[in-house]
Amino acid sequence: MLVSARQLLEDFLSTIIFLVAYAVTGSITVAVGVAVAAAVIQFAVLKWRGKTLDAMQWTSFGLVVVLGGVSLLTADPRFILVKPGLIHIAIGAVMLRRGWMIRYLPPIVPERLGEGAIVAAGYAWSALMIAIGIAIIVVAVAFSFAVWAWFVSVGVMGLQIGAFLLQYLVFRMMIRRRRRAVAAASG
Repeated sequence: MLVSARQLLEDFLSTIIFLVAYAVTGSITVAVGVAVAAAVIQFAVLKWRGKTLDAMQWTSFGLVVVLGGVSLLTADPRFILVKPGLIHIAIGAVMLRRGWMIRYLPPIVPERLGEGAIVAAGYAWSALMIAIGIAIIVVAVAFSFAVWAWFVSVGVMGLQIGAFLLQYLVFRMMIRRRRRAVAAASG
C-alpha cells in the first residue's frame, strides 16, 4: 500500500506542485513553469539515483514537458491541465490487463473470493480511471481553472476513496458470506 502511494505521488508530483505554485503565486504561467521545472528535476534525480524509469514515469515526464511547454508558448494553461486526465486514461488502459489487482490484495482475498470477483473489480477500476480521465479533460477545456483545481484535488480523490471503500466493503461482505457457507456445509 505504501509503495503504491509513493508511486502515485511520484506520478502526480508535478500536478501537486502546479496546484501549490498557483495557490501561492496566483499565476498560471508561473505554476506551469514551476511544474515543468519540478518534472525535469524529478527526472534528473531518479536517473542520478540509478533508478529505472517505468513507462508511466516516462509518460508523465513527457506529458509535463511537452504540454507544459505548449502551455507556456501559447499562454494557454489548458494544455497542462489535461495532463492528469491523460495519465488517468493511461492508468485505466493498463488496468485492462486481466488480474492486475491480485498482487495488491492481502492473501486472504484471492484465497476466499477467487479470481472472478477480483478480475471484475479490476475492470471496474479501469472503467473508473478512464471515466475520471475523460472528466478531467472535459473540465479542463470547458470550465474555469478554479473548477478544474477543485475537481482534480478534491473531486477525483473523493471518487477514488469512495470506490476503494466500496470495494473493501463488497469484498469483506463476500468473504464473510463464503466463510458462513463453508461453516454451514461442514457443520
